Formats: sequence, structure tokens, C-alpha cells
Amino acid sequence: MGLFVVASSPGRADFLNTHQDYKGLPVVPVAINLRTQLFAKPSGGNVFTVKSLDLEKYSEPSSDTFKLGESDILERGFFGNYFRGVVNVITKRGLIEKLQGMDITVKSDIPIGSGLASSAALEVAFAALLNHVCNLGFTKKDLAEISYAAETQEVGVPCGRLDQYGVSFGGVIKLECKPPYEVETLPFTDLTFAIIDSGIRHSTGDIHPNRQAEINRGLNMLMQDETTPETLKARLGIRFDQPQWQEISEDEIEGVLSVLDYEARDRIFFTVKMQKLTEFALKVLRSEMPDKQELILRLGEEKCNLIRKSPFSERSYRILGEVMNKQHALLRDLYDVSLPKIEDICSVALEAGAYGAKISGAGKGGSVIALVKDDETGRRVVRACLSVGAINGWLSRVGEGVKVETLKGETGAI
Repeated sequence: MGLFVVASSPGRADFLNTHQDYKGLPVVPVAINLRTQLFAKPSGGNVFTVKSLDLEKYSEPSSDTFKLGESDILERGFFGNYFRGVVNVITKRGLIEKLQGMDITVKSDIPIGSGLASSAALEVAFAALLNHVCNLGFTKKDLAEISYAAETQEVGVPCGRLDQYGVSFGGVIKLECKPPYEVETLPFTDLTFAIIDSGIRHSTGDIHPNRQAEINRGLNMLMQDETTPETLKARLGIRFDQPQWQEISEDEIEGVLSVLDYEARDRIFFTVKMQKLTEFALKVLRSEMPDKQELILRLGEEKCNLIRKSPFSERSYRILGEVMNKQHALLRDLYDVSLPKIEDICSVALEAGAYGAKISGAGKGGSVIALVKDDETGRRVVRACLSVGAINGWLSRVGEGVKVETLKGETGAI
């Protein structure tokens, strides 16, 4: 029996403000119970060997070996790139002398390409493992930033910081996506979700650049158009992450969008409407109850009346569920990232009793998350979603962030 180190990190459900992190807007991820585990035996040498039990089971490329220092990134989609990327980032920070090689076995509950941050879970767990074994002194924020740099700068996936921060910190957080990237831990964590894997695999790299380009096209047109008020131009820009999105109202932006093509118009209007809904929902997650006027403004009079007639103990959940539904509709109608199968899954989840359901992640496949009242409702929702073609489903409460522990045993016995 020897000592080995276990690092584990959660999957991340994309709770509120999807497709907003790369624009510098705040996002609200929630950690789930599905986790990735890395079982490591430090070798003291200069070589890393990595083996994925899950990929091996599906006869996919499942092992990698590389040395300390900067390593080449291999073919797109190869799981070993995430490990190489983390080591590359730490090496570029001048810490190579502190690193040591190790033998690592990966076992994960998080399905790949499902919109649940499987790659971020690998990166954060590995960064935390190196931090623990090599005494690097990193904070949770450092782990998230190193992992983000590994994915974007090294592996080359054009994503925002949502996944890495959600995985590192755990719980329910509000992440400010502009420097200094502050994290607010939200107190309302008594939440239960049904996590539904549609079975349709997607790639963030195929979606984000297109939407960013469409926003850029619209912003350039607005900045050049003589009818756009100068007061609005002062808060816009020519690139998706430049506008002061939070300072722009829905009425103000809607009044100038008629000069744009429909794609650019929809992507920009989406951004403003999504943000306003998230600001509204954050009040509930801070344990505040919106007044009647706010409920009508954001959810409509009919939904407001239904919520106010419901038991007081359920009102917060019903509000959050309706916000999820509205945000999903925006993702479908204004951002074009849903699919018929995703719509079927969301519809039957609501029919089975979910408060709300929406895409988690980039869309065009991946997973749906549904907010449910309790385990019984959650199981009913999962069964209903499986009946319309989903390939798997789980119940999850709010999970904890990345953690590391030292155990006795042998990695070969996993």
C-alpha cells in the first residue's frame, strides 16, 4: 500500500446568463454532483502519464505521456491536451522547477461534450493536484485562471471563464467576467436539478466564434450609422466585449436595431434582454423577493398572479424557474442555439412538473437543466426526458468545488 493523491472537481450547470461571459457580463454557474476524479501517484521524475478509464471503455484514445516544460498541443479534441495546457501555463509562469511528474488515472461521471464543463473539470482538478503536490500556493481564483488560460491560449477553445470558475469555487456563484473577475457566493443553495444529457454532442469552438462575429458585425454597423444616438455610441464599441451592456436598456437598443440584418439584430437584443433577466433573478438568489411591479415587468401579469397565489415557500423557485424558461426562449429564438430534440426535452420536463428548464452550455446539443421541487419530481422529469430521446439523466443538488485529499492505496486498484 502506498500514498496517492486524489483531486476531484464538479461538473457545472450553466444556470443563468448563458453566452454572456465572453462579453464581459456576469454569469451564474452552479456546481453539480457529477464529478471528475484524478488519482495520482507522484513519481518525482519529469514525466506525466495520464490514462482515462472512461475513454478506454469506449475504445477512444485514452492515454498520454509528456514531459515537464512546454509540450505540443496535439490533434483537436484529444483529452491529453488539457493536461499539457495546464503544465504549459504553469511553466510560462516560471514555476517549472517546482513541478514533478506523476502517473494519473482519470475517472469521470461528467459526459463529454454535454455542456457540463467536462474539460474545465479536468483542467481545474489537474491544476489543484499540481498545486497540492508541488506546494505552488495557488488560490481557487488562481486555479480557475490557470485552467482558463490552458483552454483558451494553449488548447485554443474560444470560451469565457464561466466553466473554470464554476468548477473551482463550487456552490452557486455570481462571476464578474471583467477584471478583476470577482466572485460572489450566493446564499440561496437549496436547489435541486434534473440534469438531462440530450446525447447530441457539440463543440463550443463551432458556436462561440460565429455568434461573436455576428455581434461584431452589428456593432460596427451601429457605430457607423448616423441615426444611432451619440449617447448610445459612447456605450457601444466595435467588438462583442467592448459595450457597457449593463448600462443599455431594452427600449434604447431596440429603437436602433432596425438598420441591422436579422442575425446581428437578434444577437445584440438577446444580450441586453438576457442580462436584465439575470439581474432580476439575482435578487431571489440573494434571498430577496421582487415586488409585484418587477414580477409583471419581467415575467408578465399572468405569471405574476400565479406566483403570488402559490405557497410562499415555493415562490422563489417558481420565479427562478420562469426566468430559466424565458432565458431558454431567448437562446432558442434570438441566439439560434436550440434544436428540435432540445425543445422536446424542455417541453416534457415542464409537463412532468419542473419549475423551469433551459440549455446548459453553448447549445446545439449538450444538456438541459431543469429546476425541480424534490427528488420525486426530479425522477419523474428524468423519465419523461428519456422517453423523448435523451440518453441519460441525473438528479443533483448544489455541489462543492474542487478538492484534494491524500489516501492510502494503489491507483491500479481503482
